[in-house]
Amino acid sequence: FLSRTQVIYHIDPSLLIFEITETAALDNLPGTRSLLRDLKQLGCGFVLDDFGVGFSSFYYLRELPVDAVKIDGTFIRNLANNPDDQILVSALCTVAKGFGKKITAEFVESKEILDILDRMDIDFAQGYYIGTPVPAENFFPDQTD
Repeated sequence: FLSRTQVIYHIDPSLLIFEITETAALDNLPGTRSLLRDLKQLGCGFVLDDFGVGFSSFYYLRELPVDAVKIDGTFIRNLANNPDDQILVSALCTVAKGFGKKITAEFVESKEILDILDRMDIDFAQGYYIGTPVPAENFFPDQTD
């Protein structure tokens, strides 16, 4: 079974990963759950963004068919100097891993923060220490409209 994405754009849906914030998921949980399940059937992936910001984060982690979570940068940016953030991020990681989810940390701005996250078994990191944003054309120079 080929999806429309594969037929029209020649893109493997498993290479597409969509992000949805907790806030957006909260607006219509049944609709969000249904949309995510439909798109996952096509082979796309999902990340629950801003993970940890809402008090009901763990509920959404259980209820939504997401593949990964992205820990909000407010918990990461001062990780090297804030023991409270270290405790919170460690707890978020434990729960996310317990549900079998991959974990991304945003706002990784230094080697020190990356080293701490590595010890916490974070799967992915993004931020200026990892790399600065660049135009898509830099990655796909041969693609035409």
